[in-house]
Amino acid sequence: MRILRLKDVMSITGLGRSSIYQFINDGAFPKSINLGGGRAVGWLASEIEEWIVERVKVRDQKAAA
Repeated sequence: MRILRLKDVMSITGLGRSSIYQFINDGAFPKSINLGGGRAVGWLASEIEEWIVERVKVRDQKAAA
């Protein structure tokens, strides 16, 4: 398993920090993992990749409609 930090998640998804946290609050983005040491958090790379794949599926379904 690989853990991504916020900068990596932002780079991979193209989303900004506030958008990521808003999507999390809306239940539309993988939740972060507390890494200990106070405010340090990360995301599982596999969950971020799955989220991207789902976004592509939604795009393709809209294009086919």
